[in-house]
Amino acid sequence: MERKARILLITTGGTIVSRQGAEGLEPGGPQELEQTLQNFAAYYEVGLRDIFCLDSSNIRPEEWQAIARAVYEERGKWDGIVITHGTDTMAYSASALTFMLPGIDLPVVFTGSQLPMQHILSDGPDNLRTAFAMAASGVPGVFLAFDRKVMLGCRAVKVRASGFSAFESINAGYVAYVTDRGLTLNKDCLPVVSGPAALRTDISKNVFLLKLTPGLSPEIFDALAGMGYRGVVIEAFGLGGINVLNRGLQGIRRAVEMGISVVVTTQCLYDSANLRVYQVGSRLLDMGVIQGFDMTSEAAMTKLMWALGQKMTPEEIKKLFAKSIAGEITA
Repeated sequence: MERKARILLITTGGTIVSRQGAEGLEPGGPQELEQTLQNFAAYYEVGLRDIFCLDSSNIRPEEWQAIARAVYEERGKWDGIVITHGTDTMAYSASALTFMLPGIDLPVVFTGSQLPMQHILSDGPDNLRTAFAMAASGVPGVFLAFDRKVMLGCRAVKVRASGFSAFESINAGYVAYVTDRGLTLNKDCLPVVSGPAALRTDISKNVFLLKLTPGLSPEIFDALAGMGYRGVVIEAFGLGGINVLNRGLQGIRRAVEMGISVVVTTQCLYDSANLRVYQVGSRLLDMGVIQGFDMTSEAAMTKLMWALGQKMTPEEIKKLFAKSIAGEITA
């Protein structure tokens, strides 16, 4: 008889374990998953580890570190790990763990739901089935499973607040789908994992995500420097356009000269920032700004936080952003 895959479920809260309270949905606990896990026992050997129970809007970098440590501690005992998490910040957590767990040697799969498990029409059981199937696949990496699709954790973005197709894989194909054949892997989109598994959770919270708006004062960069920020991710216009009139580049130049790493991505959800197309982009590159290419804002933000936490210099960070660690940019 074939051995059942051993899957650990790590719970962190979110809608999937919420229950209706007097003031709306409120955090429940892993007991909300009990019936579904009993059903899964026919297919998997299931373990449970409850770390905390939070609405994902309250999850901070400290919680990312706690989840990463739990995964690293447990990885040798299981064939795969599933993490239930609230949807609002799941893409940030999945991206952060991608960088905190380089060389991870088993599948680590985030999932959640848009309706709590106690709701008769909840999408939670289906999302858990997809996540468990991916966790049992033997494919190492950090993933996010939702609505019968699996994507790289560092490519996931929440695009719908309430629809069941809440997440999309941005600028990268899905690594797996649920079809009439079960879980179907897309081998061309699977991450290339190399080197021994490591735990590197040091991270800097001194990174600011700035959405560029017409007429934004360049003094914002001086203010951020004064507040102690060491990194800035700019969601620029189109291919990476930044307003150059009214001293628009001066603030960025001062920030770079002060040793602040400035990464430029695009406000457009799809396609890539390309600073070589227009004159303003070339001027940015000449002054030391870093291209974010086709990374999601969540991936760019967490990658920069992680790089600063690893005590990398601005030049080392620039080299890091020029290469893909786990599929977060298109090579």
